[in-house]
Amino acid sequence: MNLIDPTLHKDWVTPHSKIWYEQIGKLYGEYTYPWNSTVKEPNGELIFNNEVFEMINNKTVLDVGCGHGEFTIKCSEKAIEIVGFDLTNDFIKSGNASKKSNMSFIVGSTKNRLPFESEQFDCAYNRKGPTSAYQELKRVVKKGGKILGLHPGDELGTELPKLFPNLFESINSEKPILKTIKQRVEISKFESVEIQVINSFEFLHTPLDVLKLRCFGQKKSLLNEIIEENLVEVKRIFEQNATNEGLPITFSCYIVRAQV
Repeated sequence: MNLIDPTLHKDWVTPHSKIWYEQIGKLYGEYTYPWNSTVKEPNGELIFNNEVFEMINNKTVLDVGCGHGEFTIKCSEKAIEIVGFDLTNDFIKSGNASKKSNMSFIVGSTKNRLPFESEQFDCAYNRKGPTSAYQELKRVVKKGGKILGLHPGDELGTELPKLFPNLFESINSEKPILKTIKQRVEISKFESVEIQVINSFEFLHTPLDVLKLRCFGQKKSLLNEIIEENLVEVKRIFEQNATNEGLPITFSCYIVRAQV
């Protein structure tokens, strides 16, 4: 049984495009993964979070690509003041609905000049946000301040196209994400910069989680059709390759550590 390619569906929206983020905002109001999984520790996301908590203590902070502000709210407990910045208006509305007194949220694009004064912030972080932010982050963070970035690694889920051909697109061996990050930080001319790749394992709990991962951010009607067409075969493949913990796939992250 051949798996159906979801990108051929009439309602498919390209992931991480502006329209895709707007669709998630309108449908769900927040940027939250719909699939169930367990990520082994240590992993890049946990390491990044801990470094951010340490960096922002008693600082004025900028959170770029803040989404609906869940992590921003956690950081507000340590920061003196924190500003969340995101492209998607519905995410910002969600953040404003639960913000604290030392928080604010602003809608805008990192592809334009950020609406902040030069050296306005002590530090900044970019948690799965746009790599286009780095040049402007250098301007708005004070001299000597730190910038931390977390981005998906090029090896993220590298097993999925092999296990589920046609359902998932093949992984680009030329590492386009790393190439883009390197270009962006080079243009920014930081005093120092380090890019670290951290790989661990994520265990998807059920066959349905495989399909939810693949159709993240798409309309529910599209997901339901893909489930109907593919679930039997996905279940067969899943059961052949899963462990007691679930289906193991690579959980890959890039951490950027820059100093202005």
